[in-house]
Amino acid sequence: MIAHRYILKAHFIPFIFSTLTLMGIFLLQFMMKFADRLVGKGLDNWLLIKLIVFNLSWMLVLVIPMATLVATLMAYGTFSQNNEITILKSSGVSLYKTMQAPFLASIVLAFLLFLFNDQVLPDANHQARILMSDISEQKPTLSLEPGFFSQEVSKYAILVREINSQTNELSGVTIYDYTTPAKINVVTASKGKIYFTADQKNLVMDLWSGEIHEADVKDTGLYRKLIFNKHRIVMDGSQFTFHQSQGGIRGERELGVDTMVAIVKNFKAERSQQLKFLKSETDKYFFTKNSTKQAYSNPSPEVRKHLVYARVLDKIRTAKNNVTSRSRSMEFTDREIEKYEVEIYKKYSIPAACIVFILIGAPLGVMVRKGGFGVAASISLLFFLIYWAFLIGGEKLAERGFFSPFIGMWAANFLLGFLGIVLTIKTNRETVTLKFAFLKKLIPKRLRQLQEPDENY
Repeated sequence: MIAHRYILKAHFIPFIFSTLTLMGIFLLQFMMKFADRLVGKGLDNWLLIKLIVFNLSWMLVLVIPMATLVATLMAYGTFSQNNEITILKSSGVSLYKTMQAPFLASIVLAFLLFLFNDQVLPDANHQARILMSDISEQKPTLSLEPGFFSQEVSKYAILVREINSQTNELSGVTIYDYTTPAKINVVTASKGKIYFTADQKNLVMDLWSGEIHEADVKDTGLYRKLIFNKHRIVMDGSQFTFHQSQGGIRGERELGVDTMVAIVKNFKAERSQQLKFLKSETDKYFFTKNSTKQAYSNPSPEVRKHLVYARVLDKIRTAKNNVTSRSRSMEFTDREIEKYEVEIYKKYSIPAACIVFILIGAPLGVMVRKGGFGVAASISLLFFLIYWAFLIGGEKLAERGFFSPFIGMWAANFLLGFLGIVLTIKTNRETVTLKFAFLKKLIPKRLRQLQEPDENY
């Protein structure tokens, strides 16, 4: 019992460290990818925090299996490096017994990850998609540059010649007002100030010492000039205000397993109905010789012959159109079934990777005899690439009907699980050490000479 606790304790800190490190990498990648959609829109800090938290959910689902492999490699690499594995073997404790506690812990971790994947992740994906869509539709905040017309406000063109960055006062303001198509309104002012109302729905511009020039488009002889000391213009600013949507239709990645299973059942029932209808349509347009004679028994033989051919061609065209339409409808239904089944199996296969990576990490850690994060991360990267290549490739091919969704989502687990079992059995029977001396051959000879110490020194 003490040994099991010691082994689990050796996994805990590397697991937390690798989880935080990988989450930081994923988060940095996310921010770099979507930075252009977030910058310059005047978003509230709380809104950005919500967006990041929602996206942390799918990152966590991907990171936990990765962190499990890294932690296992580091823990067993340290055991092997300190000859603790050798001591345990000499005491009659096999590698299987040392893996019992981490293996059971990985089962518990996989179960908890499945619950998170099924109950928390769909809602987080839904909220993240809606939030990102709302942010993408929002226009950037109003920006005025001295000497340039700004047409960001609907139905207005604003020109400011000078802007005091400290007081936000405007000088030399010219505004073209297009709110009334039948009139031409031009407002000029020596000074001004622009700001949003408290509810962020309207944009207010206070002007001082200016003129208003009005002209009628139809009656060009009509012109009016107004001189003011202070004038206020209220413009619609709702386009610069963030509005968060509620609800909406959920995709397959925004649903739980029970909901997707019910949807798949409905699609299969619909496909069965389509198949029955297709069979009835083909039977309905089946043409027999006896029916032809009964339908056209009165006309002359020559006329009856032409009528029969016309009737046959018409039935063939109708049957072809019905069969083609139903076949395409059935094909679409099959693609929808496969799409939802892929997501169902994925919710099980990704948590199961935690168990598979224990089988991979323990024997590899013993073979490598290095417990550092760099070695563990380097070895893990290879298996990450293999796993995600199988997972992503299997998902795409399964959705296109090349093979079943079950095989597409579980192929990586089966392959790496089998490899892990073989490595575990081999490592338990004999002590195998992986050396990376062959990598030196890839380094140029001149650089190798620089790295080797001088014996006469």
